[in-house]
Amino acid sequence: MSFIKKMNPGRFIALGFATVILLGAFILFLPFTHRTGVDVAFIDALFTSTSAVCVTGLNVVDTYDTYNVFGQIVVAVLIQIGGLGVTSVGVGFMLLARRKVDFKDRILVKEALNLNSMKGVVKLIKSILLMTLCFESIGAILSFIVFSQSFPMSRAIGASLFHAVSSFNNAGFDVLGNFKGLVDYQSNVLLNFTTCGLIIFGGLGFVVIKEIIYKHSFKKYSLHSKVVITMTLFLLVIGTILLKFTENISWLGAFFFSTSARTAGFATYGVGGFTNAGLFILIILMFIGASPGSTGGGIKTTTAFTLFRSAFGVSANRPCGAFKRKLPGEVVMKAFLLAFLAMILVCFSTLLLCVFEPEYTFMQLLFEVVSGFGTVGLSTGITPDLNPISEFIIIITMFIGRVGPLTIASLWSVRPMTNVSYSEEAITIG
Repeated sequence: MSFIKKMNPGRFIALGFATVILLGAFILFLPFTHRTGVDVAFIDALFTSTSAVCVTGLNVVDTYDTYNVFGQIVVAVLIQIGGLGVTSVGVGFMLLARRKVDFKDRILVKEALNLNSMKGVVKLIKSILLMTLCFESIGAILSFIVFSQSFPMSRAIGASLFHAVSSFNNAGFDVLGNFKGLVDYQSNVLLNFTTCGLIIFGGLGFVVIKEIIYKHSFKKYSLHSKVVITMTLFLLVIGTILLKFTENISWLGAFFFSTSARTAGFATYGVGGFTNAGLFILIILMFIGASPGSTGGGIKTTTAFTLFRSAFGVSANRPCGAFKRKLPGEVVMKAFLLAFLAMILVCFSTLLLCVFEPEYTFMQLLFEVVSGFGTVGLSTGITPDLNPISEFIIIITMFIGRVGPLTIASLWSVRPMTNVSYSEEAITIG
């Protein structure tokens, strides 16, 4: 076990996610998690487990029609672990067992949640667990009011609990059956706003939620929280307006998709019927995703903000920053590197799908890949018909999207840093 202790945080986090995914896949593959008469191939169980742990929501089999109550509970647990993060859940169990959280564990939590320091890590984990319990409890109660009108008591309770966990963790899974999603509730204001509320708060990040609760003035927020809140509101408004004018859906539906597309993956309308313009808008929202330290994926709102502000700063000959603060050059470089790696992943995965799934259009395949990378779960309807090779490609894409391209890139960092540097020479750009 000594080699595990010597791992860098990135490798440990990636190994943790991979272990949970494989364990979940083996459990979901076993017959006692299936409904009577239903057989599940291992690749499908692996896809479902990856989608749950990576809080994506893409499905090759319908969760309700395929898995029994125990199987659905397993999926919900995988979603909860994936949303909170393997390290956060592990530290949470250590706190419940009254075990000491050592320095190594604090470093892992810092890296997993993208924190700038280890100060107050243990208190933050306690706050995360408490906030999760509160948000999911409120969401379950409000969802039950709606589902109790459609289902028997026991199923309404189960559907409400599952929906609350799936929504707050931005997972996009449902147990309503027949791949319908929330189409039957597209006009239900209470369920739409309950789901959107859970998605938004789950996608803000726990650090931001904590500042909102304890600091009652926007001026007192950190620069990180100001950027996250500003970008979230901007994307919600712009996304709603653009979707409303490109698709034949209600304003409620446009707002719901603008919220859900940024990593949740719930759908109140059939995405397969959207125009190319509407699909492209969703692709942009999915690619940007949620915020750092949240339950969502994508390149993150802060990365998109940094890219835009940096481009504006270069063109206007101004430093990159906002809210009377300048962003460090290291942050700008990290943002560009992350976006570059994400685009390479999306392009390469889409190319492979184009080779193995020639019967589908480029837009359908690009949409599927970005949905997987952004851990969203929206689909034009082609997911259940993907062949095993294509499923595996999406599995890898979801895993990298959840763990993070930068974390994956750091796995190969084996050479120690040296003080050797080379002389500079400029090249022509543009």
